[in-house]
Amino acid sequence: MGITLKTPEDIEKMRIAGQLAAEQLRMIAPHIQPGITTNELNQICHDYTINEQQAIPAPLNYHGFPKSICTSVNNQICHGIPSAKKLKNGDIVNIDITVIKDGYHGDTSKMFFVGKPSILAERLCRISHECMRLGVEMVKPGIHLGDIGHSIQKHAEANHFSVVREYCGHGIGKVFHEEPQVLHYGEAGTGVILEPGMTFTIEPMINAGKRHVRLMPDKWTVVTKDRSLSAQWEHTLLVTEDGYEVLTQLPGDEI
Repeated sequence: MGITLKTPEDIEKMRIAGQLAAEQLRMIAPHIQPGITTNELNQICHDYTINEQQAIPAPLNYHGFPKSICTSVNNQICHGIPSAKKLKNGDIVNIDITVIKDGYHGDTSKMFFVGKPSILAERLCRISHECMRLGVEMVKPGIHLGDIGHSIQKHAEANHFSVVREYCGHGIGKVFHEEPQVLHYGEAGTGVILEPGMTFTIEPMINAGKRHVRLMPDKWTVVTKDRSLSAQWEHTLLVTEDGYEVLTQLPGDEI
């Protein structure tokens, strides 16, 4: 399946789905406190999606994923399954939300501090956010996807962090994961050339240690092989005629 260029009607529905996903991250933020379990966070988000947004939590039963959100804590890189384990002071956690509204997906994630983070954790979260923002701000017709990956990799490695290579951003629309793949590393001037109407995520996963990963026995949760901290931020983007639109950015929020 090739890259789908979205129509104005598609884009309007994707804006709505993207706003719902972003609203959910804003909604859950006050609940992220020491002592809460990621299961409880999952239930709050699930109920909000169904009851308040009249939407569908995309992760639930997606290829067998058992929960409505992904919660990746500390050395978990992505696809963490919510559990009965309580969050504690100093933890960092990525909350990854994808909703389906009227058949279209909105996908976004961000890092949260549980209480007071360590200096390293704070720096990792800040630099990984800068990596995503650098990638987002490059989006416009005519550039290569490799330009985005190269910029992200350069910034991460200049700060002595590493970029996960096994997982990447992706096209999105009526389908949760479609073409193109959006690598967060690579060579400038290579890869797909961006065109207006493309929609995809940028979601760099940045490790404090080495880039290598390990898949846990649950077949979902991905962790750093060296047990170092990992951080990730994600937005869904639209390529416009002269730049980009962040579909998962609420009015008044920074990227």
